[in-house]
Amino acid sequence: MDTKILISLVFNITKSIILPLLVSFIYTQGVKGSIGVNYGTMADNLPPPAKVARFLQHSTIINRVRLFNADPEMLRAFAGTGISITVTIPNDQIPRLTNLDFAQQWVKDNIVPHIGATYITRILVGNEVLSTTNKLLVLDLVPAMQTLHAALVEESLDHEIKISTPHSLGILFNSSPPSTGKFRAGYDIYILKPLLSFLQATSSPFMINPYPFFSCSTDTLDYALFRPTIGLLDENTNLIYSNMLDGQLDAIFSAIERLGFTDIDVVITETGWPSRGDAGQSAVDAESAAEYNKKLIQHVTSGIGTPLMPNRTFETYIFALFNEDLKPGPTGERNFGLFEPDLMPVYDIGILKPKAANAAAKKIEHITNTATCLCLLIVLCIFLMGF
Repeated sequence: MDTKILISLVFNITKSIILPLLVSFIYTQGVKGSIGVNYGTMADNLPPPAKVARFLQHSTIINRVRLFNADPEMLRAFAGTGISITVTIPNDQIPRLTNLDFAQQWVKDNIVPHIGATYITRILVGNEVLSTTNKLLVLDLVPAMQTLHAALVEESLDHEIKISTPHSLGILFNSSPPSTGKFRAGYDIYILKPLLSFLQATSSPFMINPYPFFSCSTDTLDYALFRPTIGLLDENTNLIYSNMLDGQLDAIFSAIERLGFTDIDVVITETGWPSRGDAGQSAVDAESAAEYNKKLIQHVTSGIGTPLMPNRTFETYIFALFNEDLKPGPTGERNFGLFEPDLMPVYDIGILKPKAANAAAKKIEHITNTATCLCLLIVLCIFLMGF
């Protein structure tokens, strides 16, 4: 092979493969809106909470964090960061929260000590309670929220801290087309209507965990990943849906509206895409995860909204901050994270601030330079062998 052709080939490979990777990695577009993360800790290799809080504050555009408990160390870690913190009360504590004395003590022990330092803005009572088989929890959910609110009122914190609870899409009896969204019978009138009344009265949002990843098939993968498609026509409204997330959100909106509520905000408490999975799973890789989460951020912060909820942004919490190696279940459950334990991105979705992105990019630049030198060395060896 001609030496000039070989050199050209080597540099073209470097230019077309390695450099785009670097550019993609340091991509950091400005994002306006409320982008948060779910900070889970089911792992044995995570950095200390204080280090995580500083990293999120100084190196990312993330301005909201959802915690899965009220761990005082984690709450102290976020003191002074200005990051909005959502605290979650585990499902098993819900029955006790219906007791006012317990709720008052819980607030005094877990919330009051951090007021003025840590920016706590929301308390979630349980997680996906209405999708459990525990009827006691289901029946206690709204009373627990009401009692906890009364405890916040006593501390004059009810305007500063709002109460809600996240739901899975399993609360829907029907979701397609979106305009036919309806809550499950029995739950709609006896649980969700009182819950919506509480949210309306306290100016709190309805919180939902939509996961297009769990709902898509090979045929609907492009639709789930925000790729160009012909879309889905809702014949009842003549509205066209260009992505699965919009359809899921509007199905929830329709179900809420069906119960007579039109002024309650919808917040995305969890959504994400795993970067690794089990054998046989399609589109479970870093490329697909990056594509979903990057386009998710662009979409929910764009102000476009959805067909039934136009011209708005959506407060959104990506699941999750870290890969969690101790989580049970399929491989994908342990690989929803945006960052490795050393705080390097699993993949880039544009949430690093420029300084942090540049620091991370230097590592890839070193790899790129090394690879280029290696390519040149190979060319030189081939050239010398020709003599």
